[in-house]
This record gives sequence, C-alpha cells and structure tokens, in this order.
Amino acid sequence: MLLNKQMIDKAERLVPSLQSKEVNVQQLVEVIADESAFQGWRTKPTMTVQEWKENSYGKGDSFVLDFGDHQVGYVKIAIRPVGSPPDAPLKLKLTFGEMPCEIAEPFESYNGWLSSSWLQEELMFIDVLPAEIKLPRRYCFRYIKVEVLDTSVKYKVAFDHVLCEAVSSGNSSQITSLPSGLPQYIVDMDRVAIKTLQDCMQTVFEDGPKRDRRLWIGDLRLQAQANYYTFQNYDLVKRCMYLFAGMRLEDGTVGACVFEKPHAHVDDTKLYDYALFFVAVLYDYYEATKDWDVLQELWPIAMEQLNIGVNRLDERGIVKDDNTWWCFIDWHSELNKQASAQAVLIYCLKRGEALAGILGNEQEKLMISNHIQLTSKAALQYLWDEQSGFFRSGEEGQISWASQIWMALAEVLPSKQNALLLERLLIESPKIRMATPYLYHHLIEALFLTGNKERAVAEMEAYWGAMLQDGADTFWELYNPKDKKESPYGSNLINSYCHAWSCTPTYFIRKYMI
Repeated sequence: MLLNKQMIDKAERLVPSLQSKEVNVQQLVEVIADESAFQGWRTKPTMTVQEWKENSYGKGDSFVLDFGDHQVGYVKIAIRPVGSPPDAPLKLKLTFGEMPCEIAEPFESYNGWLSSSWLQEELMFIDVLPAEIKLPRRYCFRYIKVEVLDTSVKYKVAFDHVLCEAVSSGNSSQITSLPSGLPQYIVDMDRVAIKTLQDCMQTVFEDGPKRDRRLWIGDLRLQAQANYYTFQNYDLVKRCMYLFAGMRLEDGTVGACVFEKPHAHVDDTKLYDYALFFVAVLYDYYEATKDWDVLQELWPIAMEQLNIGVNRLDERGIVKDDNTWWCFIDWHSELNKQASAQAVLIYCLKRGEALAGILGNEQEKLMISNHIQLTSKAALQYLWDEQSGFFRSGEEGQISWASQIWMALAEVLPSKQNALLLERLLIESPKIRMATPYLYHHLIEALFLTGNKERAVAEMEAYWGAMLQDGADTFWELYNPKDKKESPYGSNLINSYCHAWSCTPTYFIRKYMI
C-alpha cells in the first residue's frame, strides 16, 4: 500500500459532525403475505402507539414497530416489568428491516453468498428491570420486530418507548424547494432520492447504511453529483477524495473502496473503471467548487490513474480483456466489460484533459489528447459494427446496453450519431440489459446529454417511479420490475434498500428539469 500521511491527516480533519434527531414509532403493523405486493409482502396497521404502550407482553409474544420512514441510527428502549418483581432475566430478540420481507422471512432461511452477519438482528438479555437501553450498533431500518423470547411465569414487560436517534451529515436546511407546478411523482421522486442520499451521508458517503457501510468510489461519484444540487456538503466530498488519494494500492491504483475503522485503510479490491473515476470525481468537484488548492494537490493522483488506465491498452489501442482484471460497470452476470471499459477510459481522459488545461499543464494535456484520439479511433475501428449500428464487446462481439450507454457518454460518435445510437438501443433493446439503478443512471444521463429530455424523464418515471409505486421510501440497490426478488447475492433479504447509486433522480430533476 502507498500511504500519504499528509492526505490522510487532511481527510481525518474533515470528519463531519453528525446531525441527529429523535424519531418515534408511528404505528404497529403486521406483515401479511400478498402476491400482489412488492416481493409478496405488505403491512397492515394493528394498533396505535398509545394502545401498544398500555399493553404488556410475556413469553412468546411479539409485535412489529413501524417508524413510518427509513431510519439510520441508534435505538433506545425503555422497558418496565408488569406483575410480580422480575425473578429471571428478560430475553428479547429484535429484528430490523428496511423492507417487510426482512421481518416476514426468517433469517435462518438465508442462503446467499454474502455473510449472513449483514442481516440485522439483536439477541438481548436484560438482568435488571426497569431499564433504559441504547443499543451500541447503528441500525438501518423502517421496521423492528420485537419478540419476547422469555420472562418468567411471574412477570411480563411493557414498553414506554422505542426511539431512534437518527444520524446523518446531510443538513436538510441547505436544500432549496422545487418550483411549483411539477408533477407529483417528480416531487415524490425528488424527496425519496434526497432521503436516500441523506441516509447514506455519514462520516463518508456510504454505499448503503445497511450493507456495505463503506466508501466505494463508483457510488461516491454519483452521490457527489447529487450532493452538489442538494446538501452542498463539499467538505464530505473532499474528505472522501483525500482518503482515496492517501491510501493507494501498491502499483499506485486508487482502490475501489475504503474502510474507516478501526483506522482508515484501503481495501485490496481493484476495479479498472472505479480507479479511473477518481479523475471524474475530481473534475466534478472542481466544476462545483472551483477549489484550486484541492485540484492542484490531487491532480498528480488523477494523472497517475489515467496512466495506469492507458497501460492496459493493447497494440490496437483497445483495453485488454482477459482474466487478469476486474471492471464493474454493472451487476449483469453475462456482461462483457471491454467496450464499456474503453468508453469509461475515454470519458475520464476527456475530463483529465480539461483539468490539465485548467492547470496549464500543456505537456500532460497533449499526452492525454493523443490518448483520446488513439482510443476513440480504435473504438470506431475495432468495436463499432456498421451493420448492426452498435458497439460490440469481447471476443464474441457482444452487444449490450452498457456498451452503447458508455460509448454515448464518452461521445465517441459525432453528436447526431450519438443520439441515433441511443434511439436504436431503445428500439432494438439488446438482451444484455441493465441490472441496477447504477447503469440506469448512466442511460438517463446519456439521454439528457444527447438532447432526448422527454425520453430521459419517461425512463425515470418507468424505473424510479415504479419503485415509488412498490412502496420505496428510499431507493434500492437493485430493482428488476420483472423479477422483484432478484438479488446479485442469492437472496433479496440481504439486498440494500437504501443505496447510494440510486439517489440520482434529484440530480437529474435539479440539473436538467428546473
């Protein structure tokens, strides 16, 4: 690992203070099987909070608390005994769920390939009652199922309150209201997107507050874009950039993600596209802030990523596609990444060229310009298929949505042809489709870029609007309208239902629509 202590120290000085607010239970519900509901489950109100407080609960009893909205924070519980003096500890089980499926489906049934320790539950033994308890772990939830596993035959318990101290570094007072006259679904989409971003804004921009709870550069790039139009927390973006710059992998590559605890350290995951996105993050940050000092200090790291990126080109000027690399692009298991990676490289080279020009680094600017010409020409010569009208990827010449979207964003084709490429994509709809809101974001950005605002808005309504209709109070890591239980991890129980890369409708609305 290559460490730059000065940059790490700067990042640590930018740790934000978290704002907190106390959130109370809104109602009690039961989760009911319903094939017509999202993932087969819906909630039904059962009692008011006041009725719940007046009840007492013994061995085998349970209830589900509904906080009315998605929460990220620390739970406080006030419990008192009812009946005889307690002669045995109280044994409680708490299950936390962002979605009803996490409450209804037993975690013992989980068979995914990510660790089951991400599933949110607590087993508690309380020796002395009454008690006021603050759980030490931070949880991410809307619902809490409380099961009284045991008391004794002599007493029951009542709950005076279950509260959430919700935390975020996103200050809502910075957000301006949307103008009047917008459709209600746009207003709702903006609100839920902002809530998604806010709950992911902790001491870094987390990818998801339930899972993985760390800083990934692909998510950071999209969160930062949304942040510039909403919370305007520039220092949080700066902190994240310094963390990535201060802890690079041995060959100088910016790591794909960073851990904060027990001390800041970079993961050993290397992603070709994510490393290049350091350049795009720096470009967007400078465009938003004109922070000259940060640009000057971080530019050498950005330039290093471009050099590493072009070192992967073969003799034709095409990104090598073999088993020695990993490029994310999207979660689709059959997606070949070569053409998309070529486009990401061109996209980031163009932003690097602009930054080098701003800095007056003419030699570096010329070198980058030469690589833009090389990679763009190679993409047209070796990846563009005139007969089909699409870019192909890999040895088998795969045609995918991702390849066309990223080539459009990289503006490899002339402007009119770029727009026609996307029109053709939407009409012919290649079978290797988009799997996540991450790639949907890039489709919509490409549609706006090519002047097709009407279709961009329609795609937002069809995708994020469908999430709203399915009950989203924050936007999700993955959403397939045709398979609503789909998961890249083998189980929808472990999916993240508040996820950074899904927050960008507010960016589109505020940048392109008002």
